[in-house]
Amino acid sequence: MRIELHRDYRFEAAHRLPRLPDGHKCKRLHGHSFRVAVELAGEVDEATGFLLDFADVDRVVDPVIAELDHQYLNELPGLDNPTSEILAVWLWRRLRPTLAQLVSVTVAETCDSRCVYRGA
Repeated sequence: MRIELHRDYRFEAAHRLPRLPDGHKCKRLHGHSFRVAVELAGEVDEATGFLLDFADVDRVVDPVIAELDHQYLNELPGLDNPTSEILAVWLWRRLRPTLAQLVSVTVAETCDSRCVYRGA
């Protein structure tokens, strides 16, 4: 039986988008209550009844989210221009080696703006 799992995470962080034109509000330092969703898909293990235990997903994702929480994202390696798009790819690259079932990473920086990355 093929199934999809979705797990949501949150973190607070500040950033600025230095490549935007002068006067753009996002070029200035500001913060967000970021939301991250990971989607996994695959076959359910008949013995456990799980694709993956949510606790096992958390063991992989929580330390990566902790790297971002209450940070100035521009100071982190690979995030000198931390758009939602770049952040989604940054997260994918850290999660995919351990979560083979990863299908997508969604990053939302506001309640009505989000980006979905499905790997390359």
